[in-house]
Amino acid sequence: MEVSDDEHIILLCTNTDQMETTKTLNEEILLSTTDILAWDFPTILSFNTIKVQAHRDSLIEQSLYFRGLLSGSFSESCLASITVKWNVCEFLQILKHMCGCALDISMDNVLPLYEGALYFGVETLLLKCETWLSEVLSPKELQSTQIQIADLIQIWKFGLDHASNFILHLCMGYLARNFMWAKYSNFFRKLPYDLLFSSVKHPHLTVDSEMHLSDALLLWLESSMENLERPSKTEDNCNEILKQIRVGLLPLWFAVGKRNSLYFRQLAEESLDSIFRLLNIVPMGLLDTFEHSDLQHLRIRLTEYSKKVNLSDCPQITSTLLLLSLIPPSYLIDPVQKKIIKQFFINCGHPARDKYAFPQKMLETLTFEAVQEVDISKCRNLLIKHAVDCFCKSFPSLRILKATYLLHMETTSFLQLLEKCPLVCEIDLTVDITPLIPALVTVLSSSPAVIPQVPEKTSSIKYKSVETLSFNEFGPPLLLSNVTKLTLEGRTDVSDLGLHYISNFCVLLQHLNIKGCISVTDIGISDLMCRCRKLNSIVVCDTSFGINSVQALCSAISDSGNFPSLHSLDKRSNSVVSNFETLHMGGCRGICESSLVELMSQTKALRSLCLRETDLIDQALYNFVGCSLEMLDVSNTKISGAALAFVIHGNPSLKCLKARSCQNLFPGDSCIENRESSFSFLHEELHTELGKMCRLEEIEFGWGFSSFYLSALEPALMSLKTINIGLGAMLGEDALRQLPAICPLLETIILHFQVISDTTVTKFVTSLINLQVLALCYCFGDISMSSFKFPMQNLRKLRLERVTPWMTNDDLVVLTQNCRNLVELSLLGCPLLNSDSLWIISCGWPGLVSIHLEDCGEVTANGVFALHDCKALEDLLLRHNGPGLHRNFICHAASEMLYLLS
Repeated sequence: MEVSDDEHIILLCTNTDQMETTKTLNEEILLSTTDILAWDFPTILSFNTIKVQAHRDSLIEQSLYFRGLLSGSFSESCLASITVKWNVCEFLQILKHMCGCALDISMDNVLPLYEGALYFGVETLLLKCETWLSEVLSPKELQSTQIQIADLIQIWKFGLDHASNFILHLCMGYLARNFMWAKYSNFFRKLPYDLLFSSVKHPHLTVDSEMHLSDALLLWLESSMENLERPSKTEDNCNEILKQIRVGLLPLWFAVGKRNSLYFRQLAEESLDSIFRLLNIVPMGLLDTFEHSDLQHLRIRLTEYSKKVNLSDCPQITSTLLLLSLIPPSYLIDPVQKKIIKQFFINCGHPARDKYAFPQKMLETLTFEAVQEVDISKCRNLLIKHAVDCFCKSFPSLRILKATYLLHMETTSFLQLLEKCPLVCEIDLTVDITPLIPALVTVLSSSPAVIPQVPEKTSSIKYKSVETLSFNEFGPPLLLSNVTKLTLEGRTDVSDLGLHYISNFCVLLQHLNIKGCISVTDIGISDLMCRCRKLNSIVVCDTSFGINSVQALCSAISDSGNFPSLHSLDKRSNSVVSNFETLHMGGCRGICESSLVELMSQTKALRSLCLRETDLIDQALYNFVGCSLEMLDVSNTKISGAALAFVIHGNPSLKCLKARSCQNLFPGDSCIENRESSFSFLHEELHTELGKMCRLEEIEFGWGFSSFYLSALEPALMSLKTINIGLGAMLGEDALRQLPAICPLLETIILHFQVISDTTVTKFVTSLINLQVLALCYCFGDISMSSFKFPMQNLRKLRLERVTPWMTNDDLVVLTQNCRNLVELSLLGCPLLNSDSLWIISCGWPGLVSIHLEDCGEVTANGVFALHDCKALEDLLLRHNGPGLHRNFICHAASEMLYLLS
């Protein structure tokens, strides 16, 4: 061994992973750190032995490892060379850093560099790696583009192996803050238990709702329990992590539906008990809520990173509970404050009674700047006025409010929201439209002929409690609204006067949905479209939309004033509708053929067009000038295949095509020979256009559609998710059996009057892993229970109408076992069912939200008390199922099933 020259030392490295397999002329290479900037790494790494001449003092200064080795009492301290047993590529990068060169850190090299820095004691490199990890795992970074779940797992395991609390805490916080993003990753189910559990307990855990957290944990448990070490530990881990769920804040339908879950059964019962206590429903809610609930578990999860707050489908949510979630956490820890809260609950008798309010000294609330969206749909016990007060104080950045299916909402609250939350730009106030029959309703006038002058100020006006959107008593608030999207679907109390005030108030309105608003008139709609100059999307299906509204759309935009001019020389290119992206007017019978022809000639920017059940003719489609359509609905119209092909040819981005009940779309002759002879023409006209140009995700066809056309469409159907085949179509068994192979991504299958068999249905349920909706209605052929003896865990909706007359209670039990996650069930024509069937349905699918039973033997012979366990039921149809319904059935059912009241 050579003795050191006191200034330099040779670092001897052996390369076990040569970049070149062929032997080089020299087995070794000698380098010097003095010219490290000129190193050619690919060439260097091709040698077996790499010798690096380095300054001894520099190594001692930069590395604790070399400091101990070269300046201590070790024998190596006086040698001219020492052997370094480390990955050559990684060591050379570390050496490069020690010599003061810039080093690029990425996810690919940060852990090897970190490990090398630990081993060699290079503190500056350790700091650099920790800084990089801190930056990419910090809340300020766009994490989803930097660290994936697989990388996070790798970092976590590295932290465990090296006992680095710094890294472990970074991983916990990162997963907690980004939990909603992480739960949709394919690697989520591979998360280590300790990492998942730590993030769930982390104070920064951010989820849209408690249901999202529950869903994620159940997914992880179902896929990961077999990987846990011991059965006893498995059960303990399962119980421990599920205890973190705030069961009192789960949606009612979700809690009821999980009663049969392997892991969630006990927690579901606890959740229902908590929900009914909050709703004060006896006997489950008889005991005092405060005594039996941890107040922390009644607080909605809100962190400084929360962007969405989803409280939908939670009837137990009240203004009191909302306020409880917004007060500082210290109130629940401080004995004095906690005593005040407890006394308040006791005095109220129940925390859900919103007529009580917290004492003034407890009205201090936290602010969550990041919250931009709130969903309070179906929160029927939440007083909107109180909720708006909370939103404007605690969510100053609120932009989207969803408050659907709330019939008790008042106009004052709506106006207050727009006035107090100036950044709100999207509001959804949808209610159920299904009970309406627009075709039987004609509204000539829904407001006084003379519209009263709008007051300049509203602060002095005493608001009167009236139904939502009855604007007659109110003028607009002081501030001009920023609302750009307003959905009022199904609101029958919206009048022309309401539309007038909306047009004056929502000056930035771009999207308006008044589908099913049968109290508005054609004149009212046309007036709004003339006033809202920024409007580019409108949904007016099943309203009185007619000739006046079409004229307003076709009129030219005026550069001065609020109203369009009817005398523009360039009217077609500068009309109101020329910039529209969405135009839905299905079911509007007040539009004549000539008006539709004129309207279609000006819709050059449309992306979504609905013309179902209108007087649409071929000439209107031939006049269509748009090229950006993604959705087209021409169901139940007179159009031909050639006209439809013309539109498809000019719109290659089409994803959704609905053309049911179009009797002129395909050859009307029922003769197979005639149909085959005309197929070549149609193949060229329509199906070639679809097959070659489009990638459809949803189709609906009816009259004349057959297996010939399905084959022609095959190239366009690889991404299909929904298929709806109606009356008049004849696909045939062979075509239906091929459907899973042609459309492997199908999620919804709806078949009416088709020939089916056990083989066909079996193909559906065994091959389509994403199948969520299966509807077999009035289909022909012989199917048996063998079609349904396969697990269909993803199936959510099942309709069997006039296809299973053989169904017995035993068959129904098999269905409950194989379709565990159903939320909607429709059975029609099952005469062998009896009163026990309701118990089977209630026990097998406690989470059902919709039940339709018609001509099903005598299922109601002993009443319908069995269905009372379906607490989340929203839609119940019982027809021709035998005697047994009592006179007070409706009132009793509504008292037991809360959502039937909504």
